[in-house]
Amino acid sequence: MSTATPATRALDKAGIAYEVLEYDYVAGQDKIGIHAAAAIGADPATVLKTLMVEVDSKPMCTAIPSDRSLSMKKAAQVFKGKSAQMMDPAKAERMTGFRTGGISPFGQKRAVPTAFHAPAMNGQIVLNGGKRGMMVRLTASDALSAAAAQTADLCAD
Repeated sequence: MSTATPATRALDKAGIAYEVLEYDYVAGQDKIGIHAAAAIGADPATVLKTLMVEVDSKPMCTAIPSDRSLSMKKAAQVFKGKSAQMMDPAKAERMTGFRTGGISPFGQKRAVPTAFHAPAMNGQIVLNGGKRGMMVRLTASDALSAAAAQTADLCAD
């Protein structure tokens, strides 16, 4: 499997070190992030899932631990909006240039405001590498820098 994706190219261009982790992606999984964490032998709390949302109809990107749920109320607050909802998968694919199950916060076709769940942002984390079955491990600080992201409490209690 080729590891060259818009996400890895963006990381390379930024001079950020990362490790590629590949696994057998299984379509139709209910919890893709949990499946990915198990497949690569990582703690689900350190494997972040990328979720595209719309806050007051504007696109935003979030990354939260794969074993947690996104709070729409908190997402709206973080991006200074009144309401948030999950973006339609087809729209997320068009906007990011990635297929669902492979959306990365790095190298999206169109940069949008991005936030990572603050409590997860320490040490090494794992995020999607830009295609199904491929993750990248990097430091939390490098991930924040590469995604030009802010940190905030994004998860439901």
